[in-house]
Amino acid sequence: MHLIIHRGSKEIGGTCVELSAANSKILIDFGMPLVDGNQKPFDSKILIGKSVEDLKKCKILPDIKGLYPGEKKAVDAILISHSHMDHYGLLRYVHPDVLIYVSDGARRLIEISDIFIPSKVGKINSQELPKNQKTMIGDLAVTSFLVDHSAFDALAFLIEVDGKRLFYSGDFRAHGRKSKLFDRMLIDPPKNVDCLLMEGSMLGRSSQRYEDETAVEDGMVKILRKKKNLAFLFVSSQNIDRLVSAYRACLKTDSTFVIDVYTAYILHELGSISKYIPQFNWRNIRIKFFKYHADSLANAGYKELLYLFKGKKIEMEEINANKEKMLMVLRDNSLFPRVLNKMNGVAGATIIYSMWEGYLTDKFKDFCNEKGITIEQVHTSGHATLGDLQDFASAINPKVLIPIHTFEPKKYVELFENVKILEDGEELTI
Repeated sequence: MHLIIHRGSKEIGGTCVELSAANSKILIDFGMPLVDGNQKPFDSKILIGKSVEDLKKCKILPDIKGLYPGEKKAVDAILISHSHMDHYGLLRYVHPDVLIYVSDGARRLIEISDIFIPSKVGKINSQELPKNQKTMIGDLAVTSFLVDHSAFDALAFLIEVDGKRLFYSGDFRAHGRKSKLFDRMLIDPPKNVDCLLMEGSMLGRSSQRYEDETAVEDGMVKILRKKKNLAFLFVSSQNIDRLVSAYRACLKTDSTFVIDVYTAYILHELGSISKYIPQFNWRNIRIKFFKYHADSLANAGYKELLYLFKGKKIEMEEINANKEKMLMVLRDNSLFPRVLNKMNGVAGATIIYSMWEGYLTDKFKDFCNEKGITIEQVHTSGHATLGDLQDFASAINPKVLIPIHTFEPKKYVELFENVKILEDGEELTI
């Protein structure tokens, strides 16, 4: 088995791993970078108008023969671990005959994202990858494992060929609402693993104030009980664990959980996969219609859903009249100032900021301070802590452990055993 990390050996985001053996070749993840070569946030607008050759020259697309349209297909499949853009965001450039293996939940979220966000991947040649059973892709045997992560229906992969075994951790954690998956992995890990590619997103980051989703839920309850004005929840609408925490906090405080059409559609679409995901028609949930979201859904051919959601619609007049009982989902974008302009007396409102603090800019903090809005950071990471990473590596006990999805590959040598650091583009024979 031959391994090449095309991107991810020393950065978080843009992950792409190539595995080949005999006459078979697959990729694991095909993500959009989070940072550029200067460690500044990646601007997806740079992709506009660029050809595949242009993007290969500037190292955004990996130079893999037979991967792109117009070439003779030489890649059998791409495994997508989960529905975060830094793991699937460049699929639009892939040869249409390359099969994309993905979980059911991740596929649905990718398709939903294409409706609502500018960075679209378009229609992909996808197939669901069954969990906990082998799927043959050419000579390679692939087994996927559901993992605890902030992305819904996220996977890790075991790839086997010619008696060699590689395990790709994907992004995972041990403190979400599916933490039992991590516990099971420690009790019954894959055996005789030759190579472990393990993420390390949390290495180099400070410790968490909220250690798990239960603590996040409790933190939200405390804020909702003491607040005297409207509370906003800044959260990714694809972070299902966090939406569950918020909804449970609303039930405990008899608060109304105000979601937007985008969030309502996500919950509706995933409800058939898990009965524990809150639905738009459950008690204490209302929907605020914003024009962009409603137009996006209607233009995608789902106008009937707008009529379905309409029964739970809430207007700003009702929100204004009951501010002390409202928790309203928003994000740091152009909608927030526009919503504030329609509110009476925003001073004393609270933002429950439940996203990575790196997104919380000084400019936004200053804006909130000027409006008299308090920001309360209530968040727990979607990634494993150092202690959990060490427990995971110890349980897998690989012959070689390779850092991936981390800005701190050199720290692995101090923290784990049998570490080998690869450079992007370097080939390793397993």
